[in-house]
Amino acid sequence: MNTILLQPTDVLFFRDGRPMTGALAGHGAAWPMPNVVNAAFHAALHRSGFGKMTHSHRRGSRGRYEEEAQRDRKFGSLITVGPFPVKDEKTWFFPRPLDLQDATLQPALLPVDESDSGLSSLPIPLKHAVANRLPPKKISAAKGWLSQASYQQYLNASDRDGQPDDSLNDAEFFDTEHSIGIEIDSETGTAGQGDTVGKLYSAHYLRLRDNWQLGVCASADDKGVERSQGMRDLIKDLFTGEHRQITVGGQQRSCSALCLEKSTIPLPIGKVNQFREFNGKVFVKWVLLTPSIWPEIKPDGTRNINAHPGGWLPNWIHAQTGEVLLKAGETSRQGRENRDVWRQRVRRQGNILAKLVSAVVPKSMGVSGWALPDELTGEKGGAKSTHLAVPAGAVYYFEADSASEAEKLSAVLNWHGQANAAEIKSIKNRRSTLLGEKGFGLGVCGTWNYFGASNA
Repeated sequence: MNTILLQPTDVLFFRDGRPMTGALAGHGAAWPMPNVVNAAFHAALHRSGFGKMTHSHRRGSRGRYEEEAQRDRKFGSLITVGPFPVKDEKTWFFPRPLDLQDATLQPALLPVDESDSGLSSLPIPLKHAVANRLPPKKISAAKGWLSQASYQQYLNASDRDGQPDDSLNDAEFFDTEHSIGIEIDSETGTAGQGDTVGKLYSAHYLRLRDNWQLGVCASADDKGVERSQGMRDLIKDLFTGEHRQITVGGQQRSCSALCLEKSTIPLPIGKVNQFREFNGKVFVKWVLLTPSIWPEIKPDGTRNINAHPGGWLPNWIHAQTGEVLLKAGETSRQGRENRDVWRQRVRRQGNILAKLVSAVVPKSMGVSGWALPDELTGEKGGAKSTHLAVPAGAVYYFEADSASEAEKLSAVLNWHGQANAAEIKSIKNRRSTLLGEKGFGLGVCGTWNYFGASNA
């Protein structure tokens, strides 16, 4: 994947789903969601003029296409990750794992052994409550972001003393600016006419501090109109060379984009082996680097689909037993493998022998957007359905039946699989049920121990 740094040329506006009328200021100064940056890259590709020479695909899914559907969809291969704060074009920062509650890299929140789920309010299928080893405080000493180096030390459990000097809060790399504006009529593009007569609004804007950028990883490998043309990296063609402009967020705010020459993806690397063991179980924890969406699933007997509550609980976890439903081994489609043959092969593979036993999940965050009208399908456009996502930093604790099963689990949960740092060239696992191609559902694995036990 390509590593791209976005440098804002002015303040940025990332509006959420809350209204901007009356005394409501429009919370546009929050750090942008992954889908916002993905939309910006998609729009930039459409403006680039590449469309005539790129592969097109039809509308529809699972082979159910509209009658006489035209191949008019473009850039379906676009994959993005981010954005993350980057300092001086080299130091990347990532959301703090929620089990860190002080200024050190030693986890403070740990599952309690011998807890009785029948005597607590733990939701099914969790078995162990989480306790804090630190005394209660009104203000947490932990900052919201960790540098890549500190994050790596946290995952490797190699630094248990002292305070990392490269953690920070939002206010240390961006400011919130307030502004009053005049509402513009969408039909005429003017103010003070039609439904906008006399309407004002207040808004919050995000201004990055000096020497800070938004870091994004992106790829769009296109096979072109004819297969003989070979694969083409559209992102590299779009941003290679001098700084290029790209519109990011609302109100047509722009950034200059710089494509860096990097051989690896600058994300933390999760553990793939040497997990802690206790009483015959091997302990693996999974930490979200980016938000994830797990929707509610309705039962469908004709397709052998069971009901699942979704929400904070991943759809690949059995809702009653906590068993991991992911398959061990190679599950990707191979070359020209028939789709039905591929699905049957994956079904025959055994599940990973591990269970979810505890979790630390914060308050959900809304993910929405705006759809433009589509004449071909008759869609009127408007606000998209709002999904509730689990924020980055959430921690899920697993017990695997053996060291080999723990390694299989890390291979399907780490965003890079089991590859080592020198071999990582692309995103292998995106464990969000929805919007994985937009950067949702990336995580890394570490290890854990019970509350009060030695963490050495």
